[in-house]
Amino acid sequence: MRFDPANRYEQFVLIQVSYISQQKSFYIIQPQNSNFMKILILCTGNSCRSQMAHGFLQSFDKNLIVCSAGTEPAMQINPKAVVVMKEVGIDVSNHKPTMVNQYLNEEWDYVITVCDNAKETCPVFFGNVAHRLHIGFEDPSNATGTEEFIWREFRKVRDAIKQSFYKFYIEQINPQ
Repeated sequence: MRFDPANRYEQFVLIQVSYISQQKSFYIIQPQNSNFMKILILCTGNSCRSQMAHGFLQSFDKNLIVCSAGTEPAMQINPKAVVVMKEVGIDVSNHKPTMVNQYLNEEWDYVITVCDNAKETCPVFFGNVAHRLHIGFEDPSNATGTEEFIWREFRKVRDAIKQSFYKFYIEQINPQ
């Protein structure tokens, strides 16, 4: 077999992933016949639970295309969410809350809501959404009490998200 430099990219496709709110985009080069799974995680503020789920899913499998968004995105990711994720070795400090509207016309393998409010107020997705799921969690941002109690709530929700999304990953995305 002879190498032909003119055809070396023939079996690959270029996928653009855009973050309109951050005015950034990046490209993924993947083999033409491979199937990268696209997963969108929704919450109301996109500042805590959805960001944690996004971080965990991406850590389970770097080949997943994971995005998260909110129906009413906050101005920034919750600083406590950043800290508790860093405690388990996942850096979400560069994540930004994003408006769900920018993803409405894309095709998704999974659209997963992580809070009851998002489940009730999410807009209809146009195009092909293969699976819609709801995996709900209490919002640790609403915890009141001592600082120690609030941190405990953030860690409890973080651990519940990790456990639920790992189960989802093992059973739905990468069954053995």
